[in-house]
Amino acid sequence: MTQATLDRNVPVRGTGTSVDARARRAAQRRRTLHWIAVHALGIAAAAFFVLPFVFVFLTAVMSDNQALTRDLWPHTWQWSNFGTVWNTPGFLTWWRNTLLYAVGGTLLTLVSSLPVAYALAKFRFRGRNVIMMLVISTMMLPPQVIIIPMYLFWAKQMHMDGTLWPLIIPMAFGDAFTIFLLRQFLLTIPKEYTEAAKVDGCGELRTLLTVILPMIKPAIAAVALFQFFYCWNDYFGPQIYASSNPAAWTLSYGLESFKGAHHTNWNLTMAATVLVMAPVIMVFFFAQKAFIEGVTLTGVKG
Repeated sequence: MTQATLDRNVPVRGTGTSVDARARRAAQRRRTLHWIAVHALGIAAAAFFVLPFVFVFLTAVMSDNQALTRDLWPHTWQWSNFGTVWNTPGFLTWWRNTLLYAVGGTLLTLVSSLPVAYALAKFRFRGRNVIMMLVISTMMLPPQVIIIPMYLFWAKQMHMDGTLWPLIIPMAFGDAFTIFLLRQFLLTIPKEYTEAAKVDGCGELRTLLTVILPMIKPAIAAVALFQFFYCWNDYFGPQIYASSNPAAWTLSYGLESFKGAHHTNWNLTMAATVLVMAPVIMVFFFAQKAFIEGVTLTGVKG
C-alpha cells in the first residue's frame, strides 16, 4: 500500500471520518442536487405545457358570467356546456366529416406510401437515390404554391368543389414525409429476412405483408399518428375546398364559425375546443408507446 493511500485513509483529527468518506458524501450531495434540478426543470416544463389545457378545461365548465374573470376555479361546474355544444346544429356533421377525412386519409396514405418506401429501401436499381431526392424535394414545396392550379383542377375540371374529396383522394398517391420515414425504418431491417422469405418461395408482396409489416409496426404507428393529427387539425384545406358547403365542414373550420357565433360565450367556445382536442389527446396517450418507439427507432441510414 502506498503512502498516498495510507494518508487518504487516516481519519481527520476532530471529525473521526476519513477523506474518502467525506468525498463520497460530497458526491452523493452532488447527485442529489442534480436529481432535484433535473426534476424541477421537468416539472416546470410540464406545467408550462399543461396549464393552458387546464385553463381551457376549467373555463369550459364555468358559467357564462364567470368565464374569463379573475376567478380561475368554477363556482358551479357547468357540465351542460358540453351538451350544448354537442347539440349545436352542424356539430355532429363536422365530427363525421373530420373522422372521414382523418381516418380515410391516414389509411390511404399508409396503403400508398408503404410499397413505395419498401421499393426505395430494398430494391436495387439505377436512379434509386435520385428518385428519393425528388420525393424529399416535394416536402420543401409549400402547399400555397400549388393551391391555385390544384383548386382549378378539382373545382373546374372534376367539379368537386364544396367537398372533402380533393383533400382525401390525393393521399391515395403517397405522401413524401411518410415515404421518407418508412424508408428510413426499413433500411434498418437486415436484408437476410427478405432473402430468407424469398428462399421459402415468398414473392415481394407476400414478403412485405407477412415478414416486413409485423416488424415495422412502431414505424407504422408513428406515421399514422402524424398523418391523423395533420388531417384532424387541418384548417387550410377545408377552408379552400369546403368553405362553400357547410355540410362538408370539418371541426377545425366549423370551430371558427362556432367561435364567431358565440364570441361572447367563452365557456361554450372553450367547451367546443375541449371536444375538438379530446380525441387527439386520447389517441396519443393510448398510442404514445408505439409512437415514441417508432420515432426513436427510425434510423438515418442511407
